[in-house]
Amino acid sequence: MITEVIRYKVPAGQAAAFEGAYQQAEAILQGSKHCLGYELLKGIEEPENWILLLRWDSVEGHEQGFRKEPSFRQFFSLVKPYLNQTQEMKHYGGRDMRWDRNSHGAAPSLPNPAITSHSS
Repeated sequence: MITEVIRYKVPAGQAAAFEGAYQQAEAILQGSKHCLGYELLKGIEEPENWILLLRWDSVEGHEQGFRKEPSFRQFFSLVKPYLNQTQEMKHYGGRDMRWDRNSHGAAPSLPNPAITSHSS
């Protein structure tokens, strides 16, 4: 699995349409066997900054699979108005370094030597 990170700078007057475009695109992403999920984040301190995290099965699955699916044209037409507001569009590979308090399958943590009991 890889993650595509897309950073956008969207003016406040276009924010609702931008978010609406990705709401419409959700069904297209869900329909692709190559897309494993996505998350859209909006800046708190700077609300014109947005980050889209797309999880793909592979770079090839994204670029050679999804982009060649019939529904890609519709997806592209939804997001095309915002391409000139893209600040970054790159693929990243995961590392075995992750923790999430809300994850149900959290990896076990290392024992804390301060609370480990030792018997004599």
